[in-house]
Amino acid sequence: MPRPLGITSLQILAAIRDGVSYGLELVTETGLPSGTVYPTLGRMKSKGLVQARWEDGRIADEERRPRRRYYTLTPAGADALAEGAARHRSVAASLAPKTEGA
Repeated sequence: MPRPLGITSLQILAAIRDGVSYGLELVTETGLPSGTVYPTLGRMKSKGLVQARWEDGRIADEERRPRRRYYTLTPAGADALAEGAARHRSVAASLAPKTEGA
């Protein structure tokens, strides 16, 4: 059985789902360090959770910046995100204070 995704991987998958599509943008939006985001993206790509494609170099040249690598969720990534979110909701619920009479 594969190891469940941690909160960092889930944050990155959720950001990609919500339209954040390239590495530096993921670093900015998640607040995670680049030394965490880029290796995590590589692992998720090798597991088939995300797909990556390089942008056309002409676009980057016109904007005078490096080429961007854009990421999208795969169906397996969307499933992993849903499962991980459900698992974390369950854990959070178990940490909530018990109400009287329950």
